[in-house]
Amino acid sequence: MSVIAPNFKLSGFIKSIIDDVVWFLLIFSLIGFPVIMMILFYIPMPVIDGELLTPFLAFTYLADPTRTLPIVQAFMTTDMFKVMAFPGFGFAALLAAGTIFVERKMLAKLQLRVGPFYCGKVEGILQLAGDGLKLISKEIIIPAKADKPIFWAAPVLFVASAAAFVALIPVAPGWVVADVDMGLLAVFAVIGFFPIVTILSAWSANSKFPFIGGIRALFQMVSFEIPLILSLLGVVMVTGTLNLSEIAASQSSFPWIVFLPVGAIVFFITMLAELERIPFDLPEAESEIVAGWLTELSGMMYGLVQLGTYLKLYAFAALFVVLFLGGWNGPMIVPPFPMELATEGIELGPVTAKIGGLEPLLSQVITQEMINGTLMFVLKTVGVIFFILLPRGVFPRIRIDMLLSLGWTKLIGLAFVNIFIALALVYAGVLGPGGLQ
Repeated sequence: MSVIAPNFKLSGFIKSIIDDVVWFLLIFSLIGFPVIMMILFYIPMPVIDGELLTPFLAFTYLADPTRTLPIVQAFMTTDMFKVMAFPGFGFAALLAAGTIFVERKMLAKLQLRVGPFYCGKVEGILQLAGDGLKLISKEIIIPAKADKPIFWAAPVLFVASAAAFVALIPVAPGWVVADVDMGLLAVFAVIGFFPIVTILSAWSANSKFPFIGGIRALFQMVSFEIPLILSLLGVVMVTGTLNLSEIAASQSSFPWIVFLPVGAIVFFITMLAELERIPFDLPEAESEIVAGWLTELSGMMYGLVQLGTYLKLYAFAALFVVLFLGGWNGPMIVPPFPMELATEGIELGPVTAKIGGLEPLLSQVITQEMINGTLMFVLKTVGVIFFILLPRGVFPRIRIDMLLSLGWTKLIGLAFVNIFIALALVYAGVLGPGGLQ
């Protein structure tokens, strides 16, 4: 027997549905339609039946899946798609969101707690969305004596630096936002922005706890960036290139961690310090300085810094995979695609795909190599992220004098040992021209 709530009115229910539909149509007409048209004008239109497709005609094709596929395929070849969706910001943000949820649940299990539970039907799966809506709706409070322009700009600059870092990471063969020859140098340049943004944010708040946290972050990052850079010189020596895509491709036979384990260990430790993860979380030490350089940030300003932090975490884990774990290389676990999909040809720029009926979009854009490489890359990256998160549940925070001593003495020494190992492997002919690789 069903029970109807006493305040329920069918007319009110129907009115709410009509209101939602009207608002959706209004927002789509004012925002969605212009955005779609702008995208269609941006992407190169395919040639169908010997005639170049226009953006206006392409908009009408969106209702027909058989005609939509070549338009989607054309969009996937654009820089806009790479920047916004894959392998750029959207892909990284999705992995970052998953990392936040997994970290909270994993730490809860390690500490015999439940973790997120109520928000969402399955293990609090919607907790992240709830926290995001909460941060968006909360008031942003600016300290009275803060340097407001710099204070406002710091979170945006932090996210922008993290996004620039993500843009340099190759996910699969040919799938990278910025494939530059000096990719590794560009990574070092982007990493150098983080201490600057941190100290600017801490100083602009004009508060003692953020300033103490900012100074700690500056000391920590500077002391660990030197061994971080030195630990990667071994990889550059054995590959002879600074291009990250070429470094990943050079590990088709075996990953460099096999020959350069010392460099991999030094890079992993320095990576934890650059990310301000436990046991190197002194800039945000909650039990000592409230929240360090994040103390005065509120609302979505705090949310932007958290987004940038986890984008940076993904980028560092992905960089470790590219440099030491073979990148996208791995066993071919995706079955091969059929050579012919249908009979009617649709010309798409330099690519000719055969699409008929509702056949899936299988072409030279989405290939077996691309899907398998992405899958292997994601699996390796998730594994590295797990080991980055694990110390937070098992290690205590170390003292700052121990941290600085570790960075300036022990890790730099181990980094030079790694360089000597790489030189010995190259000059002995084990690696490099005439060697195994």
